[in-house]
Amino acid sequence: MEHANKAAIVTGASRGIGAAIAERLARDGFAVTINYAGSEAPARELAERINASGGRAIAVQADVADAKAVARLFDETERAFGGVDAIVNNAGIMTLAPLAEATDEQFDAMVATNLKGVFNGMRAGGRRIRDGGRVVNFSTSVVGMKLPGYGIYAATKAAVETLTHIMAKELGPKRITVNTVAPGPVATELFLGGKTEEQVAGLTRLIPLGRLGEPEDIAGVVSFLLGPDGGWVNGQVIRANGGVV
Repeated sequence: MEHANKAAIVTGASRGIGAAIAERLARDGFAVTINYAGSEAPARELAERINASGGRAIAVQADVADAKAVARLFDETERAFGGVDAIVNNAGIMTLAPLAEATDEQFDAMVATNLKGVFNGMRAGGRRIRDGGRVVNFSTSVVGMKLPGYGIYAATKAAVETLTHIMAKELGPKRITVNTVAPGPVATELFLGGKTEEQVAGLTRLIPLGRLGEPEDIAGVVSFLLGPDGGWVNGQVIRANGGVV
């Protein structure tokens, strides 16, 4: 298999898009580290399912906002698989509120996970990913849509896009590509939680392809970026969103 001797870390991989990415990369031949913060049972079940189907996977708890925990995530991956070739910085949280009504706690939590968590993964990846490896970060198409209520969330993701452009230039000499995937509305717990059926239907109507994305749609984009055909793509933000923006 193309990636039989390579290992990838996927943060926030116990469910939703992260779980779909872990499963896809395992099918592609990567050994996969399934990171989770608090959802141990689904993360371990996913690892067991991948191993039972002939892949290689481990589940590792780590709060990505904690740099020491991220270092341990790399340590355990290296012990299990001999090195790290890619990190997918997928972990994120989202709380919606108009800016004038947002709380300090909401701001601090989203900055800690969505921005510092990605920074911690990028920094560790820049130091420890083997030459020729890949870094894939996650943003959101809301950065372009600029929807009311998403201000803090979109701001953290816009910062991730800037970090991506800069680190792509910094890691170029090591042949490590750095890109960001910015999904549109995807049918996951993160997106659907707290929304009425009417709100979901309204957002779906904004999508030219006429449907919400599925986690597998996004996993396919990540697979491309980590695969041989994505080797010349660097420093880019790919808005996988059905044409919504």
